[in-house]
This record gives sequence, C-alpha cells and structure tokens, in this order.
Amino acid sequence: MNPPIAKQVPHEVSIHGDVRVDPYFWLREKSSAEVIAYLESENQYTEAVMADTKALQDTLYSEILGRIQETDMAVPARRGPYLYYTRTEEGKQYTIHCRKPVASETEEVVLDENELAQGEKYFRLEALRPSTGHNLLAYSLDTEGDEDYTIFVKDLTTGARLPDQISGNQGSIIWANDNGTFFYVTLDSAKRPEKVWRHKLGSPSSADELVFHECDERFFVSISKTRSGRFVLIDVHSKDTTEVYYAAADRPGDTFQLIDPRRKEHQYWVQDQGDQFFIRTNDEAKNFRLMSAPVESPGRANWSEVIAHRPEVKLEGIDTFEDFLAIYERENGLMRIRISESGVIHDVTFDEPAYAVSSTDNFEYSTDTLRFRYTSLVTPLSVFDYDMRARTRELRKQEPVLGGYDAAQYQSERIFATAEDGTRVPVSLVYRKGVTNAPMLLYGYGSYGINMEASFVSSRLSLLDRGFIYAIANIRGGAELGEPWHDQGKMMQKRNTFTDFMAAAEHLIAQGYTAGDKLAIMGGSAGGLLMGAVLNMRPDLFAAAIAKVPFVDVLNTMLDASLPLTVTEYDEWGDPNQEEAYRYIKSYSPYDNVQKKAYPNLLITAGLNDPRVQYWEPAKWAAKLRADKTDSNILLLKTNMGAGHFGASGRYERIKETALDYAFLLKTISR
Repeated sequence: MNPPIAKQVPHEVSIHGDVRVDPYFWLREKSSAEVIAYLESENQYTEAVMADTKALQDTLYSEILGRIQETDMAVPARRGPYLYYTRTEEGKQYTIHCRKPVASETEEVVLDENELAQGEKYFRLEALRPSTGHNLLAYSLDTEGDEDYTIFVKDLTTGARLPDQISGNQGSIIWANDNGTFFYVTLDSAKRPEKVWRHKLGSPSSADELVFHECDERFFVSISKTRSGRFVLIDVHSKDTTEVYYAAADRPGDTFQLIDPRRKEHQYWVQDQGDQFFIRTNDEAKNFRLMSAPVESPGRANWSEVIAHRPEVKLEGIDTFEDFLAIYERENGLMRIRISESGVIHDVTFDEPAYAVSSTDNFEYSTDTLRFRYTSLVTPLSVFDYDMRARTRELRKQEPVLGGYDAAQYQSERIFATAEDGTRVPVSLVYRKGVTNAPMLLYGYGSYGINMEASFVSSRLSLLDRGFIYAIANIRGGAELGEPWHDQGKMMQKRNTFTDFMAAAEHLIAQGYTAGDKLAIMGGSAGGLLMGAVLNMRPDLFAAAIAKVPFVDVLNTMLDASLPLTVTEYDEWGDPNQEEAYRYIKSYSPYDNVQKKAYPNLLITAGLNDPRVQYWEPAKWAAKLRADKTDSNILLLKTNMGAGHFGASGRYERIKETALDYAFLLKTISR
C-alpha cells in the first residue's frame, strides 16, 4: 500500500515582515469530509505497514496483560466513617469505586465506571467527591476526550442520580461543609478555566451564583479545599504567577477573601493548620520557602518564615496534619520527605539511586499516619503507611507483577551527561543485568517544570527482556534540579532542552550503552515537540522515534489566540506577536523546520478530539515530512478518531496502544 499524500494548498501567513507558506493549513477543517478521509487513510496505511507485526502485537499484548493482576483492590483509605477504595475486575475496562464502614466488611459500590461507560467510545472520570455527610456523591465525566466535563450527583442512600447536572465545566468539584453546596469551574470559548460557581442541590444550574471570574486570558482558575476541611480555596495561576482566595467551608455563601495580590513571577500555595496558614512561596526564594500567617490576617505583611530558602533544595510542597507537617523536598533531582512535629524535623529516607515518591490518599487531618507511594525503575509501585510519631513505616501493598518478576535480575543506574555549555544532565537507566551495547529507548519531556520520575512500568519488561535499555533524560525545561532548571529550558532558552537531550544521547552512545543504529527516542505532547526539534537538528543520531500527540506546529499555534491554552502558554514559550520571540520560536518549531533530508523511522499519534494539541499539528507535520524527507524509512500517523490528548480510555485499549509502540520499535531498531 502506498502512503497517503496530502494535497498542498498554499496558505500565506505574514507577520513581522516574514511571509511563511503553510501548504497543509486546510487540515484544520475538522468538519471536512476530506480531512477525515485523509486521517482515516493514514490509519489504514499504518495498519498495512504494521500488518507483519500483528502476531508480535498479539504476543506483546498477552505479555503485558499477563503481568497485570486484573482483579485487584487498592489499599482502603479512611474518609470520616468510611474506608474508600477502588478495585478492578478481570475483563472490565474501568475502575469500580467502593466503600465500607470503618468497623464493617460490608462493601458498597458507590460508582461503577464500567456501567457508565457502556456504549461510549471514550470515557474518563475526572473527579469523584463524597459530600461531607457521605450520603451524596458528585462526579464528573468526559465521553468525548475533549476535556469538557459534565457533573452529576448520586444519592448514595437510594442509588438514584439526582436532577442536578452541570455541563461545560472543567471537572473539578469541591463540597462545602453544609452537605448541600458545591463549587465548580467553567471554561471560556478557548477552554480556559475562568469562572467559579456555587451550586445548591435541588436548584437548576441556571440559578447558580458566580463567585469568581478571572478575565485575564493568561490565568487559569482552580478550586481546592484545605487539609483541615475548614476552607475552600480559589487558586488563580498563570505559568509564573499565582494568587489565592479563601472562604470558610462552613459558610459557603461568604465572599472569598484574597490572601496576597498577584505580582509578576510571584507564586504561592496555601494550606492551614490550627489558627495559621502555611504559605509555600518563591518570594525572594527561587526554590521556595515556607511562611506562616494568622488565618485572621494572612496578608504578606504578616508572613513569618518557617523554612528558609536553600538554593540547592526545592521545596516541592507540604501536607498539614493536626500535629504534624509533612514536607516534600527535591535535592539533586531526587525527592525526600521530612516530618516536622512541634518544630522538630526528621527525614524519611530512601536508598535506590533513582526513585519516585509522593503523598497519596491522605484524607484524614487528625491522624499520626502519612501515606505515601514509592517506586523506582526496578521497584513496583508500593504504598506505605508511615507513623509520623513512632517513625516507622508499614508496606501496605506493592503492585503485583505476575509471571515471576525478580527485581534482582535488573539494574538501575543514574548517570550524568555533559551538555554543550558544560551543564550536567541527569539520566536514569534500567536494563536486564548483563546487557551491554544494546537497543535503547530514550524518553524525554523537558517543559513546564514537570518532573519525569524514575518509576516502574510493568509493560516495559517486554522491552527489557528483549535486550532493550530504557533511559530517561531529565533535561532542562523540567524542574528536576529546581526552578532554575525550568527557567533554563523555556522562553528564549528553550533550545537548551533540545541540546541537553542530544547530549544525553551522545553520552549514552559514547559510554557504550547503545549505538546510533540501536537508539530510539520517545516523547509526548511538549515531549513530542522535543522529538520534532531533535529530529530536525540531528536526524543522524537516532534510528527511530515515537512522537505521541506532539506539539509540533508551535509557531502557528502560538499565533492563534483563539485556540485552547495559547495565551496562557506565552510565559512558557514566548509571545510570537513580539518579533524577538517569533524569530526564536521559528528557529526550532518542528513543522517550520522540516527539511529535504533523511529522517529516522517515525510513529506519530494524534487524538481527533484533543483540546491540548489539536489533531492537525501531528497531521500537518506527518504530511510535510512525507513530502520532504529523502529516505525510505517508515513514517506512520495514527489518529484515535474517538479520543483526545490521553489516548484510549479503557485499560485494555491502552495496552493495545503500548503493544503497537513496542512492535514499531522492534520492527525498526537493530538488535
């Protein structure tokens, strides 16, 4: 089967005296039958090219599924008088949400996603919130993949769904303490969360009260509740600036009060304990410090320092408890937990060279127990309960890996590559012991200050057991080494992200871990931009690449303020309406820098309903690559016609996507 060839229709774009011709602009017409036909023809071509791997995909699917305990249950977590938990059942795509009274083994199914997902091509549960009285359940659903949610309320006493139904929102739900009021957030035409509403059960959504409206298009709005349950918070945030409003959860009709007015590049987050707020702030503290302020007068003039700023340590966050403070810090790229009791601090330590740890399911405020999740490249996800007073930990559950997984058979390492400006770039690796000079999959992201953690993924064993090495490059643009690490990989320093990744690849080759004809790379969304940029810069360095929902049409997207996220992204990428930023973005934008030269084998994915990276970005990029590349390597575009940014929603369908990715790697990489 010959590859589809998209027609070219010249479309001129002119700004700052620069005229660009976009031949595939027409692919933006989602309602066009011709566009849909083109995307479907690309899917058919992908299926045809990968037909010889059908048996391999089936084998991979069986392997990956065979490691999963399909019927399983999470560790129950206490919320008031109940223990809430989730479980899965063999053959069912989605999660079942349950609870039982603390002193009973009688299970109550509060929500079965499988029942709600019947007949839907896509299904995503965003929020699931029991009311303060635990007799009501509010939840939000997306059945298109476009991240436009509808809120429903279920009476847990009768099992009936109440008439209260609110569409066109962000999906978040926060109950007030009166057991009859909740807050939610709606979106503007560009899908920006902009308004907070108050809903009273039994009243129509048309009667809901607007309690906050953020008019600045650079800012998003979100809602939360403090750990004690005393306050509802409205968090207003751009990429580099925040402000927080609060109101008593016992008085949901109160006006929200501002803690500290926004100031450019000032970020802060709030929790409470007793009669004080704890405020994590970057005010005179690039990597954040911790302040406290009285609840009655929490303005900046009344802030007092609790934990000072340390340039080498990033204060990632806190959890407040009635008698304890859990402090999450990152140093040299690795997380740690510190516990403060009456000002006396001790550390919770971990021994592996690369790992990930995070707080989870800490719903109770008056408790001595901190629950956290721990994993590494060789250690399956483990849930621990830590007694903050006794300083002891209990393993409550480790994710089962069926089929006889033995962690001792695998090696995890953390090494450093040197970037072209001398910066040391962390790289985490995992491989089966004894493997050398092997095929490798190198993963990268490097944007928004998001950390790429060294976590265990059981499906990855299908590559490791076939002799692959898996590596993660913690390149600038993330925040693994603190906020300066993010700053050095955004705006007018974005190219550091790409050169760091290439330096990591070159180092891995130079150290004998892999070779150029054995090296594959992978990234998604902004990590897909990374893929596109490095493939334009050094296509000779890689044998294959997988770009998942890649943000590759950067210049055109950032010039279109009508698209979701564009205006809010100016503080990450720059505003191309300003000529200096325009020229810089143009210098690396993957779509604008496709050249007539050889490219590696490439698998590109897209989601037709994706609001974050519009489907036409990967589609246009694939079309331009197909027209310009001079090689005979494989180029595939696979669009999920019923999903969005996160791909298939069912767990079995997600395994099929992974099997396709791995089959592509095994088909195209020398071994």
